[in-house]
Amino acid sequence: MQTVKVALFSAEQDRSYPIHIGNGILERVDLLLPHLPQKRVAIVTNTTVAPFYLDRLRTALERHDVISNAIILPDGEDHKNWQTLNLIFDALLEQRCERKTTLIALGGGVIGDLTGFAAAAYLRGVPFIQIPTTLLAQVDSSVGGKTGINHPLGKNMIGAFYQPRVVLTDSATLNTLPDRELRAGIAEVIKYGLIRDAHFFTWLEQNMTRLIARDADILGKAIRRSCEIKAEIVAADEHESGVRSLLNLGHTFGHAIENAMGYGVWLHGEAVAAGTIMAAALSKQLEFISESDFERICGVFQMAGLPIIAPKLSPDDYLSLMKLDKKVEGGRVRFILLKRIGEAIMSHDVPALTLTETLLTCMANE
Repeated sequence: MQTVKVALFSAEQDRSYPIHIGNGILERVDLLLPHLPQKRVAIVTNTTVAPFYLDRLRTALERHDVISNAIILPDGEDHKNWQTLNLIFDALLEQRCERKTTLIALGGGVIGDLTGFAAAAYLRGVPFIQIPTTLLAQVDSSVGGKTGINHPLGKNMIGAFYQPRVVLTDSATLNTLPDRELRAGIAEVIKYGLIRDAHFFTWLEQNMTRLIARDADILGKAIRRSCEIKAEIVAADEHESGVRSLLNLGHTFGHAIENAMGYGVWLHGEAVAAGTIMAAALSKQLEFISESDFERICGVFQMAGLPIIAPKLSPDDYLSLMKLDKKVEGGRVRFILLKRIGEAIMSHDVPALTLTETLLTCMANE
């Protein structure tokens, strides 16, 4: 097991927390106990994850005299909404959960986002813990305190910044993850190499076959490096006023795809993959990156079995959906572009014609 620290300090308090990463550590409740104000928790999970891991976690908690209640939600991105959030509140109130009752998110990104938002709002804030069970959640959404729900007019537009007390990442839970979900998570792993670490990107090119094959050692290294990069960025900019925006490479385009196609039709990582290719193509059009770098970027996503062609929409439809993005300022879309592999930048200054040409180039013909 290895531990990565998210260092968050303010004048009032130290809100830093550990990310414990290992293979077979789901039942290491001793890693959670220091972060429980009382020996009572509510575990939020879904109908897919619960049969695999809920009883194991509850039994491990019971061995340490921790009382647990379970809240089992429907599975899927299309359930990341007010109605499902209210199911959590209903259960917390019915079970008379208190301010010191810790919420544990056991599942993927949807469960983590819903649980974190519920924790931020219930009794004006209760502790919560992340136990991510998908690759995408382990390398991205469980770290950094972004929580929220989708709205028909925009993805993740309603939520809060609310940090967990600890993240417990067991890479063995990926053994039950469908191949499509695993590949979707790899999109976020690739992102870290593109925005921050060219050597990591090269390492991914060299080890993609083993990563897809779920080699435990390679998975562990990919998860750890991804968390290190995200922890560093979050520590520098917790509330996304500057450098944290770089983590959104491909997401402005990707969120537009998810919204247009219907939440859950394209997995988040699939949409981010196609969106990242669009951002890379725009970077090439602006002469930031070379043709050879663009081909490398396309190649690594193809090796991962991820889409590199966006769905067919009119450029106006894309632009309209992109303006619903959280990163819009003064009515202008803020683009995350690549200066080179390993370095990302923010830009408002993208000529409209160049953007339209890029959109047309990256879309499917039909």
